[in-house]
Amino acid sequence: MWFRRALIILAINGLACGATRLALAQAAPSPKPTKPAAKPAAAPAAPKSPAVAVAGGVEPVLIGQFGTWGAYSAAPNGKKVCFALAKPTASKTNPPNRPRDPAYAFVSTRPSEKVFNEVSVMIGYALKPGSESTLEVGGASYAMYTQGDGLWIKNAAEEERMVEAMRRAADAVVKGVSAKGTETTDTFSLKGLSQALDRIAQDCKR
Repeated sequence: MWFRRALIILAINGLACGATRLALAQAAPSPKPTKPAAKPAAAPAAPKSPAVAVAGGVEPVLIGQFGTWGAYSAAPNGKKVCFALAKPTASKTNPPNRPRDPAYAFVSTRPSEKVFNEVSVMIGYALKPGSESTLEVGGASYAMYTQGDGLWIKNAAEEERMVEAMRRAADAVVKGVSAKGTETTDTFSLKGLSQALDRIAQDCKR
């Protein structure tokens, strides 16, 4: 877990160099609960020197751009990972104009771990512990559990249905609450997601 968090810290520090560093961080193993979903443990503190987590200087490679979604592949520690990445097309906070880091949505595949199309969101701020977050798509609302600044689906059994809804819908709306009580709403266009998922499925075969 500390390895993943360190990669995310490196990614955030490297945003000026592009969003792909953040994508590589998100493609690393997540604390997603097993079926049935289990309550996540508290996130451990990140190491003081996150540079030790650089996976041999591996950088993800853009293998296709489809609408608002980029498809990427990488092989940290020799293990192939693929992911689709997008930024929100609209964001708002309540109270308005509260500062926050950029948000990103990911759909990740890690064949070596038998993980396919795992949805997660880096929300751009520390989430309020125990707060409710949701991802709304296709007329349905999916509960998301929170850890640090990340969101994952609470009921893993619903993830496949959520991904299929995301393939067909025009957009997805993610709602969360920051540690300071700020409510946020991020809208992600889903244009191109289906094609991006088909592309990474080719590159990271089951």
